[in-house]
Amino acid sequence: MRNALAALIVMLAAISIVSARQAAAPVPTPQAPQADKPQIFRAGIEVVSLNVTVSDAQGRYVTDLSQDDFSVFEDGAKQELTYFNRTNLPIALSLLIDSSASMEQRMENAQDAAIGFAKKLRPQDMAQVVDFDSRVEIKLGFTNKVDELESAIRATSAGGSTALHNAVYIALKELAKVKAKNPDEIRRQAIVVLSDGEDTSSLVTFEEVLELTKRSETAIYTIGLQPRESSALKGFREAEFVLRQLAQETGGRAFFAKQIEELKNVYGQISDELSSQYSMGYASKNPRRDGAFRRIVVQVARPNSTARTKRGYYGPVH
Repeated sequence: MRNALAALIVMLAAISIVSARQAAAPVPTPQAPQADKPQIFRAGIEVVSLNVTVSDAQGRYVTDLSQDDFSVFEDGAKQELTYFNRTNLPIALSLLIDSSASMEQRMENAQDAAIGFAKKLRPQDMAQVVDFDSRVEIKLGFTNKVDELESAIRATSAGGSTALHNAVYIALKELAKVKAKNPDEIRRQAIVVLSDGEDTSSLVTFEEVLELTKRSETAIYTIGLQPRESSALKGFREAEFVLRQLAQETGGRAFFAKQIEELKNVYGQISDELSSQYSMGYASKNPRRDGAFRRIVVQVARPNSTARTKRGYYGPVH
């Protein structure tokens, strides 16, 4: 285990060097969970921030709800919202692209779909591009320049095995460095990851990645592209479990495509969801500072509509 951790540290250091050379380095200090309207917070109040997606029975996004339509529960206890916003906050997004050898014949189509997604980002949004096979490389640091994002996506090339866990772990660490200097820079955080197979070469375990997601403010959207070879389907089933868990735990969503041509539509659905979210927050009524995991449930008063957000968070300590 010590050797694995040491190797991971070396790998993270190398990734940082690559990122620094190819893009402006993000702010190095990890941030505490950010809230929608910090000017209303009082000193000493810890706010639990949520990004919530509401959909109806037909899967259409519901975007016309008011604060009174929402009820938020933490471990079964109803909470009082201290802020609410249905105007989409800017987003900081990490775009992860699997470039393992199995993607070789489908790489161009995957790039096209990812570029189409990048072109839908707003000027106030920013994204980075992360290429992963047996290694993880930050092709481009956070930027809102679509032409640079397109060039970075085109620079991905297939080869090697799949280090999915490493890629998600590093993306979460990079997003933690995105710190707001003023209220106008407060951003939602998301990861969009495309992969066509199970992890075969990560130093980080799935359990370690899942634990880090629970401590982050990042929603993860996963896209599983079914492999062409029937011999690879067993491994894909294992990857499917991982991709579903990452999405469900963070309030994101898991998508699975049988054909490469479906990717454009999948990326479009993710873009639509990110444009249809509510931001809200509350100060927990739980006074304990035991660091325990707290479950969150959001309900809406609109009939036949359901709300989705992260499953919970770790409470404060000391």
